[in-house]
Amino acid sequence: MTYKQGKCSANCGFCPQARKSKGRADMLSRVTWPAFPAEQLLDRLAEKAKEGKIRRVCIQALNYPKVFAHLLALVETIQQRVNLAISISCQPLKTENVQSLAKAGVDRVGIPLDAATKGLFDKVKGASAGGQYRWESQIRLLSEAVSIFGKGKVSTHLIVGLGETEKELVEIIQKCADMGVFPALFAFTPISGTALARVEQPEIQKYRRMQVARYLVVSGIARYDEMSFDAKGRLTSLGVEERILTEALQSGKPFLTSGCPNCNRPYYNEKPSGPLYNYPRDLTQEELTEARRQAGCSKV
Repeated sequence: MTYKQGKCSANCGFCPQARKSKGRADMLSRVTWPAFPAEQLLDRLAEKAKEGKIRRVCIQALNYPKVFAHLLALVETIQQRVNLAISISCQPLKTENVQSLAKAGVDRVGIPLDAATKGLFDKVKGASAGGQYRWESQIRLLSEAVSIFGKGKVSTHLIVGLGETEKELVEIIQKCADMGVFPALFAFTPISGTALARVEQPEIQKYRRMQVARYLVVSGIARYDEMSFDAKGRLTSLGVEERILTEALQSGKPFLTSGCPNCNRPYYNEKPSGPLYNYPRDLTQEELTEARRQAGCSKV
């Protein structure tokens, strides 16, 4: 994420790294990505891995001409120093890129959809946005990545608040799960200088409902076709017994940061002062009670 010559070749409307964005080149969402000398980074990784404080290395990449050569070199260098699982979030654009990552020993790959529907995808990061991504190609690459890495070893990101209905979002979550792709949720965050800077974050109530629905789907507890939605596409029933729902909610797991195993990624789409859309740690009982209230789970 530290490549700065011309920013990313893509032009996603929510991203300060986008080609035409006027946002800061050292940011993604609310997080800054400062550059450090590679040796310093490797030394600290080795030190903290030995102490058991790091369990996975997650590398997120922009699009630029030599990105995959750099990714492969970085993976090789890290593997020479530490014994940690490596996840890479990138935009491979072609199957050969996915294959090269697998051969290099990458544990998991993430290929973000971001938008819940083909129309929104085109508007936010596809042709209408001046980007090179296409919905059909992205779905195909996710499917091919599953055939290469295996089910459960491929992730995608979905951003809540780009204009989708709750029904549309749960439907794509189910499609991903059925493909063997693990969907992770983020809340849209307006960033100064981006094309979507004036769009508001989603209501916390909507986000909580989507967190619960996602958790139930990826856990195999419920399915999209068993849930109910109103005329506006708002979730009205999760389609599970109250006892099962209560057990899932009481675990607090629906409200944690979703992503690769051991992912916590704090304050990516929220301020430390709150509200916390994704909790990077176990919730307190008070926080859990409030999260359940926000989700309206007594009603669904």
